[in-house]
Amino acid sequence: MRNSAKKQDKRRILLVSSAFYPEISPRSFRATELAKEFYRQGHEVSVVSKYRDFDYSGFLHEFPISFRMWKKPAFPSIPIWKLPLLSFLSRAIFRILAVLFEYPAIEEMYLVREALKSERGYDLMISFAVPFPVHWGVTKARSRDHLIANTWVADCGDPYMFARLDSVRKPFYFKYLEKRFCRDCSYITVPFDDMQTQFYKEFRSKMRTIPQGFNFREIRLYDGKPSYEISSFIFAGSVIPGKRDLALFLEFLSRYPGDFIFIVYTSQKEWFLRYKEVLGEKLQLKSYIDRLSLIFEMSKVSFLVNVDTIHDTQTNIEAVPSKLIDYALSGRPVLNISSHRLDEDLVQEFLEGNYKRQRLIDKDSYDIRKVTSSFMNLVE
Repeated sequence: MRNSAKKQDKRRILLVSSAFYPEISPRSFRATELAKEFYRQGHEVSVVSKYRDFDYSGFLHEFPISFRMWKKPAFPSIPIWKLPLLSFLSRAIFRILAVLFEYPAIEEMYLVREALKSERGYDLMISFAVPFPVHWGVTKARSRDHLIANTWVADCGDPYMFARLDSVRKPFYFKYLEKRFCRDCSYITVPFDDMQTQFYKEFRSKMRTIPQGFNFREIRLYDGKPSYEISSFIFAGSVIPGKRDLALFLEFLSRYPGDFIFIVYTSQKEWFLRYKEVLGEKLQLKSYIDRLSLIFEMSKVSFLVNVDTIHDTQTNIEAVPSKLIDYALSGRPVLNISSHRLDEDLVQEFLEGNYKRQRLIDKDSYDIRKVTSSFMNLVE
């Protein structure tokens, strides 16, 4: 009887995501963890992702899902030149094309549409943004006779037309593409409640909050003696000037007379070089590493640094990005700071080993098993 019930509960699930393993990004973690957990639960899982020159044999041996990639993009990328004048011009061209035409990601709308022509008969399809042309491609691939899946969930890690982190608003004509996928999909999922206000009001009845999910069973933490005899702390991620900005924090560290080691994992090392000149070996700049390795490295230090993208670090406390969940999984205290005003007394407390005012995160709700259940509850 139990086997029969399990067989009846088996679903055909399609995930459509530009970002996927081994890419290091929140959207990649989202799609990859869902694919792996749906497979563990016995569902028939298919993944369609963008072209990348990577050997998936090891991944597919461990998780034998159906996996294929859409065609290699034909649109050329904009090279960023190193000479100052050429660098400015190339960055300006890149920015203009990205803002006005969503270039080069706009091509994925057509690549996704083409890739989904032969897909049908699924119980659940989840498409992932960013980039949003993935959602646009799904809605172009669907028709009354070709729904692809009974339930389509458009998962959004960020808002689009009402995005707050970008300094330039999206051109008005993109609202038609946003409204079309919002109208066509069964549900719109976002990682936290606050984001629901950043979509058009007429679609908020479709919105559901489903947080980022992780497999806690894969986590390995450092259990030896402290790696550093002095205060050590890590920031991992990107800097958005004026939004997610470490300038005030680094200026304080530049004046702080005590010893410490600040380790930064980032793809923007050049942004930190002016502070590296002042801090020397106190500031260590490192490239991104895979997520599980990063959590292990974070478990070695005294505490971790998070920069809120809002003005008041005491509000919006439920808006927990995937990076903060990783922080929580490492087991280390989290220093939560603002880009716009720095609580120097709080920073001083952490540097002296007083973590009473650390940011607390309830990580239990981010268990991947709970997250997959939330998605399965949407299946019609």
